Amino acid sequence: MPTDYHNHLEKGTLTLDYLKKFVDEARSKNIPNFGISEHAYHFYQTKDIVSKPWMEERRYYDMEDYVKLFHEAWNNDLDVKMSIEMDYTPGSHKEMEQFISNYDFDYVIGSVHWVGDFGIDLAEYRKEWDRRDLYEVYRQYYDQVVTLAESNLFDIIGHIDLVKIFKYIPKDEEFLLEQYDRATEALKNSKTCVEISTAGLRKPVQRLYPEPVLLKMCKDKGIPIVFSSDAHEPAHVGADYDQAFQLAKETGYTAVMTFNKGQRKEISF
Repeated sequence: MPTDYHNHLEKGTLTLDYLKKFVDEARSKNIPNFGISEHAYHFYQTKDIVSKPWMEERRYYDMEDYVKLFHEAWNNDLDVKMSIEMDYTPGSHKEMEQFISNYDFDYVIGSVHWVGDFGIDLAEYRKEWDRRDLYEVYRQYYDQVVTLAESNLFDIIGHIDLVKIFKYIPKDEEFLLEQYDRATEALKNSKTCVEISTAGLRKPVQRLYPEPVLLKMCKDKGIPIVFSSDAHEPAHVGADYDQAFQLAKETGYTAVMTFNKGQRKEISF
């Protein structure tokens, strides 16, 4: 029973017609556990959590409209979970907790997209990779993965090794394994699941998130998984799931976590 919990409406509109295109695509691909998790920085209500010039240009939604859309969907028998993808922000734990508690989310995704003022996955910042110490960026990125897990605010960590997106990857394998190990140590003691995301296949790195060795560490430490496509358009819902399932099975996973209004249940696949 697959899931697709990480999807975005931001390229379209907060309307039932546009949402229905995503839900219909999930149905056509036999994905019964489907959710929308819009980026939190789009909403006026998260300005006190994180505010960067890049985000302020894209802060144009109101949570009232977002919640209203899901109630409209449920009233029209559309089976879709309501979620948010929160930019994990060190130093703003209380603000993040307050925001999350204000809404009846089915689950919440936490992701690391920024290392200080460096948007690691943004094309506008790509040249920064050649100006910065690669190992320091990775170390600071995984510092945040660790504290994200320790915060226990999130049900899912999004694209756990997003930092590899532009193929800037340390050659020191021991260093990478050290980062993976401390991240998974923190995750195993939290409620946070790891997503196997096919989005990386559509990015310059052209690889799934996470790397097989990192996923194996997750499995060995008993960290649950979900499947996600991180679709920003309807056609990408459930994209390349054959590769995601293959990786999960090769790693030894036989079940995924599902969510419903804060309740979780692991289901075999």
